[in-house]
Amino acid sequence: MRIAPSGHEDELEINIIPLVDVMLVLLMFFVLTTTFEQQTRLKVDLPQASADSASQLDEGLVVAVDREGRFYVGDNEVLNPGLEALKDAIVRSVGDRRDGRVLLRADATAQHQYVVTAMDALGQLGFSDVGIATVRQDASDQ
Repeated sequence: MRIAPSGHEDELEINIIPLVDVMLVLLMFFVLTTTFEQQTRLKVDLPQASADSASQLDEGLVVAVDREGRFYVGDNEVLNPGLEALKDAIVRSVGDRRDGRVLLRADATAQHQYVVTAMDALGQLGFSDVGIATVRQDASDQ
């Protein structure tokens, strides 16, 4: 008795073309829906100003102050409160450069003393081009 496969065997194929198509559609979806704004981890409600800013200048160093008085240099939190710790963090971030633009982003509800401390640290280090970030006040709020 001879047991042998009859005829030819069907070869199984996995067609990956639909998988590639789906992956390309997903890739295009994510690329097109991604925002390309600078997103920071720190949520700061900026104060309002009625005047338009002259232009959006290139942000160099960003120093942020939140409502609790914590300082951030770039995306890094300054762990020790106080002027000297803030100055050390700024020096570590920029090195010897003092000619760049500095943007101070202070929360609208932060105590004035924290903003003055940040400005004092920048002034003592020799920064002269310091801007304070605001948001435009709506005409209905006036």
